[in-house]
Amino acid sequence: MNCKIILAAAAMLATQSFAIIGIGAHYNPGFGTTMKAGEKAPVSDGINFSHEGSDGMMQGFGFKLWVDILPIIDIEGTFNIRFGSYDASLYVTNPVDQTESVIPLEIELGGTPFGKANPKFVTMNGDISITYPITTIPIIRPYIGGGLTVFANSFVLNQPFVASLIDDPTIASMIQQVAASGLDPNAVQQQAEELSQLGETLKQRVQDKALNEGVKTSIGGHALIGVRAKLPVIPIAAYFNTKFYFGGDYPEEIDPGIIALELGLGLAI
Repeated sequence: MNCKIILAAAAMLATQSFAIIGIGAHYNPGFGTTMKAGEKAPVSDGINFSHEGSDGMMQGFGFKLWVDILPIIDIEGTFNIRFGSYDASLYVTNPVDQTESVIPLEIELGGTPFGKANPKFVTMNGDISITYPITTIPIIRPYIGGGLTVFANSFVLNQPFVASLIDDPTIASMIQQVAASGLDPNAVQQQAEELSQLGETLKQRVQDKALNEGVKTSIGGHALIGVRAKLPVIPIAAYFNTKFYFGGDYPEEIDPGIIALELGLGLAI
C-alpha cells in the first residue's frame, strides 16, 4: 500500500504541473524613478508656483495573462500602473502688506484611475512578452524573455503649465482687480476677498486643465527574468518577475528607473 502511494505521488510530481492558461494580479513596485523639484517661480505679478520632487520607489499594481501551451516558448500579456505623489502650491502675495497666502493644489489626472488628490506622476505600461521556460523542474518554472512595451505617462504639474493659465481672460481680469485694490489702503477687506477668490479660481482652472491633459503614449521594450510555481491539481499559481525597461518618452522633469518587480498570484487552468 505504501509503495502505491509513493508511486502515485511520484507520478503526480513527474506530470506537468503547469496549466494551459493563467490570469493573475500582482504588486508592482518600481525603482529608481526620480522627479526634479520645481523652485518657486512667478507665473504672474504677485503669484508664484512651485512643486516638490520625488526620489525612490514608486508603488504600483498590475494584471497578467499567460499562455503555457505553446511549444518551446510561452507568452505573457501584462498591464502595470505605478505612481508617486508630490506636493504643488500656489503662493499669492498681498500687494499691501506683502504677506503670502499658500494654496495647496489638488488635481485629477485624465486617463488614470485616480480621483482628485495631491498631484501624482503616473506611469502605465502594457507588455507583450515572449519567454523561454525551463520545464524540467517539477512545480517550479524559471524563464527568461523580453518583448514590446507601450508606455503611457502623465504630465508633471510645473510652472509653464500653470503660467499658461494666466492668459485666461477671467484670471487676467481678477489679477488686475487685486492689483487695483492693493493701491487703496482702505480696501483691505475687499482686497483679501479678491485674493481668496483669485486663488480658488486659479486652482479650479488648474484642475480643469489637468483633467483634460490626459496621458502621453510611447513605445519601448523590456527584458525579464522570472519564475512561476504551481502545485499539481491545485489551480493556483504564484509568480515573481524582474523586468528591465528601456525606451519610452517622459516629461523633462522625470528621470525614469528601469527596474520593476511583479509579485503575484493567479488562477491557472
